[in-house]
Amino acid sequence: MRTNRFIAATVIERSRFLVGALGLFMLTSCRQDMHDQPKYIPLRPSDSFADGRSARPIPAGTVARGYLNDDTVFYNGKKPDGTFVEALPFPLTKQVLLRGQRRFNTFCSPCHDRTGSGQGMVVRRGFRRPTTYHIDRLREAPDGFIFDVITDGFGAMPDFSSEIQPADRWAIVAYLRGLQLAQHATIADVPAEAHAQLAPGGPR
Repeated sequence: MRTNRFIAATVIERSRFLVGALGLFMLTSCRQDMHDQPKYIPLRPSDSFADGRSARPIPAGTVARGYLNDDTVFYNGKKPDGTFVEALPFPLTKQVLLRGQRRFNTFCSPCHDRTGSGQGMVVRRGFRRPTTYHIDRLREAPDGFIFDVITDGFGAMPDFSSEIQPADRWAIVAYLRGLQLAQHATIADVPAEAHAQLAPGGPR
């Protein structure tokens, strides 16, 4: 009986010790720093620097990862001398055209409509009508100019540099050229093997 009482007392004593230790640990871990963390949120002032700002200026010459953009032709649509490039900076493929069609229909057609004539849905509801893509000036403009307009905007058109990635901007340029060609094509532009499809009653 004595042994059992001794064992019971020992267990109780150890339990009290563990509970006390756990409580002490919880008290020491619940510091106010867990609520008021020692960090700076954006635009919060700081006394640690002479200019009073917690956000530090970017050192000269540094570039964020993934933003080097040293290919001026691809990212700006311009040659090293600052003039616009005449053609796409990569091969034109069917996949590029299809991608350009999807991006054009998403971002451009609300104003320019799906043919590029400038009669999009927002124009029909009172928005300023953009110039049709099918005038000679825009048909003869270099590809880099169209890319630049998508990137930086032009007139009432806002820039789309944050919404459309550079590769997609070029794809839109490629598709736009296809629209221009379609609006001014002649029978001579159609491959001979496809002429039968254009004849009355031909395959559709």
